[in-house]
Amino acid sequence: MPLNLTAYQKTPVFTQETIPKVLLHRHTTKEGSWGKISIISGQLCYRILTDPPEEYWLTPDSPGIVEPQVPHQVESLDPVEFYVEFYHEAES
Repeated sequence: MPLNLTAYQKTPVFTQETIPKVLLHRHTTKEGSWGKISIISGQLCYRILTDPPEEYWLTPDSPGIVEPQVPHQVESLDPVEFYVEFYHEAES
């Protein structure tokens, strides 16, 4: 992520049972908005839906970075706890 970003929102902690359905399907962040998927416990499959697609297994030691307006989705195959923080460019 760029160094000049400021956090502006944080989701509640989600589990495999409480992941919002929108996160399980193709979606994007708004223009200029970055995301950081932080895993508290377990692991989460993070797919970047570009051509070719990319797939990462996120863990407490390996967060996921969501670039602005890049289509992506997540999938939980095991117990997981995670949250998402959103960032935008700092005001000058």
